[in-house]
Amino acid sequence: MRKAWIGGLWAISSLIVVFLITLPISLQAHLIAGCIVVLAMILLKTFGPPVGIFRMIALALGTAIVLRYVYWRTTSTIPPITQLEDFIPGFMLYIAEMYSVFMLFLSLFVVSSPMPERVSPPLVMDELPTVDIFIPTYNEDPHLLASTASAALSIDYPDDKFSVWLLDDGGTDQKCEQEDTVKALEAQQRRAELQQLCAGLGCHYLTRARNEHAKAGNLNNGLKHSTGDLVAVFDADHAPTRDFLQQTVGYYQTTENLFLVQTPHFFINPDPLERNLNTFEYMPSENEMFYGIIQRGLDKWDAAFFCGSAALINRRALQETSGFQGITITEDAETALELHSRGWHSIYVDRPLIAGLQPETFTSFIGQRSRWAQGMMQILRFHVPPLKRGLTLPQRLSYCSSTLFWLFAYPRLMFLISPLFYLFFSLEIFDASGAEFLAYTTTYMLVNLLMQNYLYGRYRWPWISELYEYIQSIYLLPALISVLINPHKPTFNVTAKGETMDEGHVSEIGRPFFIIYGILIVGLLVTVYRLLTEPFNADVIIVVGAWNVLNIIIAGCALGVVSERRNRRRAHRVDLLRRCELIIDGVAYPATIDDGSVGGARVRPNANVTMPEIERGQAAVLRFKPLSANIKIDTLPFTIRNIERDADGLLIGGQFAPEEPQHYRLISDLIFASSEQWKKFQESRRKNPGVLRGTLNFVRLSIFHTGRGLSYLVHLHKLWRERRRQPSLAPAKRG
Repeated sequence: MRKAWIGGLWAISSLIVVFLITLPISLQAHLIAGCIVVLAMILLKTFGPPVGIFRMIALALGTAIVLRYVYWRTTSTIPPITQLEDFIPGFMLYIAEMYSVFMLFLSLFVVSSPMPERVSPPLVMDELPTVDIFIPTYNEDPHLLASTASAALSIDYPDDKFSVWLLDDGGTDQKCEQEDTVKALEAQQRRAELQQLCAGLGCHYLTRARNEHAKAGNLNNGLKHSTGDLVAVFDADHAPTRDFLQQTVGYYQTTENLFLVQTPHFFINPDPLERNLNTFEYMPSENEMFYGIIQRGLDKWDAAFFCGSAALINRRALQETSGFQGITITEDAETALELHSRGWHSIYVDRPLIAGLQPETFTSFIGQRSRWAQGMMQILRFHVPPLKRGLTLPQRLSYCSSTLFWLFAYPRLMFLISPLFYLFFSLEIFDASGAEFLAYTTTYMLVNLLMQNYLYGRYRWPWISELYEYIQSIYLLPALISVLINPHKPTFNVTAKGETMDEGHVSEIGRPFFIIYGILIVGLLVTVYRLLTEPFNADVIIVVGAWNVLNIIIAGCALGVVSERRNRRRAHRVDLLRRCELIIDGVAYPATIDDGSVGGARVRPNANVTMPEIERGQAAVLRFKPLSANIKIDTLPFTIRNIERDADGLLIGGQFAPEEPQHYRLISDLIFASSEQWKKFQESRRKNPGVLRGTLNFVRLSIFHTGRGLSYLVHLHKLWRERRRQPSLAPAKRG
């Protein structure tokens, strides 16, 4: 009876909303109503709690304005079909807007009330399952693999209950016996080197005959040679913390038919946007919106999916599907979809339990995102989540949200070029006066911004999503079209990590962004010209010109993103504060390790310690107590590289000089052992600036990085001219 009453109230409320949004009212009345809703949302957000009934009321008010906009847009603004030159681009823009509204509503369903942070259940020590830890690799550097494998070996779990497997697809029989003798020798050397590394560390090395079905095939080969009850998967550059299994295994002891415990992907290095815009230290990363909010929202609907790494998976569930799925190039989400449809459940644990690496260059970033987008489109084509048998309705909607999201490239580019149809060609793609456009669109955009801030405020700042979408759209749209035409075409490519750049430069795929920016500036000049020559159309010209200016701000900021800063650091530093002893010429000096990376550390001798004369290049030893009890050594070779003083005293920078595999165990224990340090850093960036301050901050970023990007372009042009002149300046050779 209670459910019937609630259902009836929702039905009545829906009818009232439909009546209100279709009610014919004057432009002034709509503007007043819109302003009241915006003010109410601001007050609710300012004085009400960010969760619960106040949040729902604010989102409901915003939804009413969005629906009112959709009704007006659909019934009053589409150009007549008899005017094809206006109708075609106008309808293309309309489709882009309706997609955005549809995705907004899907987002509201998924994340309006996300799952609270879970508390991991304690382990039942007498019934601990066995765990196989898989580290799939293809072409990653052995030093990187040594760090990840060492971190996995140091996980806090009984030694007889887990095994670590390095699954090497770079040393397969196929690669070692290929016709190219140089590449064959490289594969053979890689296999021998990794076999020696694994023997020294104490983990299993495994390869296979042929490179079939990419990462999914590699993981399935690991399943054939192992027997653990559970399988943990870590990418080659994802080093786990010591408490990974402590935080995840307990769920399998308390939850029936559980196939997945997924944890977030936390990165210790900035992506190209964060590095080139210099926002990594204070602004939430791109992935935090997904892992901080969206996965928690999916978790509420039992739809959190496997993300390829940092996850613990039930072998019994994988046996039901004959292992990891390999039809698409996103084997992770595909596997989760199949198991969800078979009645298995998933859990998301919102605690960073790995430290990984993101692509360093804009080219690698786009390559990675293109693979993700194409893989999700393959899932949409091959599995059709809305119609997938076995899924619940919330799961269908959740998978729709996850797959259809990647179509953002189309609306983002339509929003970019649409003002130019009017400014350059006087096409009436939006059948409304300037006043109508301003009244409806302004309230819609404000409400949209407020709703996004309600949903993602601490995890994604205003306009940053638009920037991320814009910098990807130019290259994602062709990739999406190609996979929709031929869904079997995409192949799995490993994303490059740990790249360095000796000099700042414009990305090799950055030229289109400068061309687009130039076209938008021409659009601005045309706006001014048309205002002077067509004063009778001033209202429409001003509104469309303002739209173009907004695009200029976003496009200008993108110039800074594709202007790569110099990056000579291969490894990224983290704060440590670990007590140690610095041993020089056999004498131990008490000190503290201030910060470090997998490559080295900075050591601060205690204030009351008198240090001897130290030279660059001098050999030393670091001694510290490892957190893991199964690491039997406590000394690490260390080469001094620099000596400096700051307000707190002497700082000695040095490079680790590992001489045996066990030294990598110490390095990983030092850098990756604690999940608390990742959580603290993550929380330090989760601050909500609000819509107004966030917008002003974005404009400031755009102005600065537009100038920086243009200066890079000027410098590049000078270099190009100098190179063209060089042959003519060289003395002619005599025959």
